[in-house]
Amino acid sequence: MSTAPHPPGTEPQVHDIVGVGLGPFNLALAALADAVPGLSTRFLEARPDFSWHPGLLLEGARLQVPFLADLVTLVDPTSRWSFLSYLREHDRLFPFYFSESFHVPRREYDDYCRWAARGLDSCRFDARVRSVRHTDGVFDVEHEDTEGRRHTVRGRALVVGIGTEPALPEALRPLAGERVFHAAEYLDRAPALTGARDLTVLGSGQSGAEVLLDLLRSPAHARTRLHWLTRSPAFAPMEYSKLGLEHFTPDYTRYFHALPQRTKDRVVPSQWQLYKGISADTISDVHAALYERGVGGAPVDVSLRAHCELLTAREDRGRLELTFRHREQDRVFTTRTDGVVAASGYAQRRPDFLEPLLKLIETDDRGRFAIDADHRLRTDPALTAPIHVQNAELHTHGVGAPDLGLGAWRAATILNSVTGRTLYRLPERTAYTSFGAPGPRGDGT
Repeated sequence: MSTAPHPPGTEPQVHDIVGVGLGPFNLALAALADAVPGLSTRFLEARPDFSWHPGLLLEGARLQVPFLADLVTLVDPTSRWSFLSYLREHDRLFPFYFSESFHVPRREYDDYCRWAARGLDSCRFDARVRSVRHTDGVFDVEHEDTEGRRHTVRGRALVVGIGTEPALPEALRPLAGERVFHAAEYLDRAPALTGARDLTVLGSGQSGAEVLLDLLRSPAHARTRLHWLTRSPAFAPMEYSKLGLEHFTPDYTRYFHALPQRTKDRVVPSQWQLYKGISADTISDVHAALYERGVGGAPVDVSLRAHCELLTAREDRGRLELTFRHREQDRVFTTRTDGVVAASGYAQRRPDFLEPLLKLIETDDRGRFAIDADHRLRTDPALTAPIHVQNAELHTHGVGAPDLGLGAWRAATILNSVTGRTLYRLPERTAYTSFGAPGPRGDGT
């Protein structure tokens, strides 16, 4: 380690881990690290407080995973930072017990994470990371506070938990604003849609279904004609069978990681119902709302169309004109509407602060990071300190990468890897399914 004097604003301590980004996954890492004596960590987040999909914290919306998929429980159910500990601190254990629900309100999960983030001494908000440099096995992470002052935190390992960002379809990007926006902004922008004669929702995942359901239930849109279109083959339920869910186990993640990359790139899109489907309860609620609209023979005035790919979008005399191609019929059609909510998913983003290190980080033939089984970036030997990533490895680790149920396991895997110790014992077998061919002795994979 360099013995040169530290620049002003530099913390003298060298932390074992510096994390950038505080979504649920790095928050899980902070929570599990908090219980390890002598382990020093610091986590930096640009936002002023924890926030998890604030535009989609709709009343009645629930997590699609059980509450056990909190920050810590599937690795350490005795942790101070479990969801049950949160309930106990808020005197909500008995109400939760009597609710008999495995799936908690999304608003409560967000509040639980805020509670943990505020309680963990390692977490710092209003800290926008500007650059990362590597010298003698140590990362210098420079960040900026709300007043523009620069500070530097030093660490022997870096964990990047930036995640993804909302992705508008290319045809809609020039029109983005009050009347055309991503579903991630729905709660903030929904008031601007009041009074619209005609609204369009794009995308048939859980977010699209929840936005449509909110519009169906809203008195402000009782007379609004609604269109729900998707390029997917159907408004389909998420795969939620017991054995189907084993695709979200460490066993499947290990199996998937060992596949050839060309196979991985073929498999992930074919698994769309594992991560792009709609919960059965939400589908039932949408159908019930549609049925109620037609009571007494009233016009339902809602259209649902699958296999529809958006081609173009433009403003036309104060309205929006959208052109679609029906993918099975290969027919092009146009619809006019007053507003568009695009539940069009999220895209990976490569943070600018990694730019000085990119020449030392290995990528595949598509420019994506090469990531090992322990979620560590593969790097040039000149980069002697490890960089781990969270929720940037769909292409290497499969459909479980963005799933909350694997968050604690991945965080524990990273902690074990960084420290070179078994801080958390992780089970060797987590699924009944054997995902590969039998080994030489006839055992499964």
